[in-house]
Amino acid sequence: MAVTGDSFFSSAWSGFLLNLKHGVKFFFAISIAKLFILLGKLGIVVANLVTLYFLMELRGDLKEVGSVYGPMIVVGVVSFLASSMFLSLFDESVRALLTCLCVDIDANQGYPKFGPATFHDNYEKKIASKTHEMN
Repeated sequence: MAVTGDSFFSSAWSGFLLNLKHGVKFFFAISIAKLFILLGKLGIVVANLVTLYFLMELRGDLKEVGSVYGPMIVVGVVSFLASSMFLSLFDESVRALLTCLCVDIDANQGYPKFGPATFHDNYEKKIASKTHEMN
C-alpha cells in the first residue's frame, strides 16, 4: 500500500505474488535471520545465567539457597522472553528490507535502482558472475 497506493486487497495480493516470485530469497534471508536470532537468544541467556551464578557465589547465596536451579530457571526464562521480544525486531527488519529490495527489483526490470553505491557494485558483480557461469 505504501509503495503503490493501491487498496488493501490489491496490495495484499501483490505482496503474496511478490513472496511467491522471490520465495527463495525470502526463505534464505529469513533462515539466516532466525539462525542469528537463535544465537543471540542463547548468548543472552547463557551470559545471564553465568552472571547470576557468579553473583550468587560472590555474595555467598549459594550456601543459603537449597538449590541453585530455581533462581537459574527463573532468570533463564525471563532472559529468553526478554531477548525474544527485542530480537524479533531484527526479524521484522530483515523482512521489511527484503520486501523493499524485491519491489525495487521488480519495478526496475531486474536491477535495483535505490540503495547505496556499494550495494549496486556488489549486485552487478553477482549478476555478472551468474551470467558468466551460465555461459
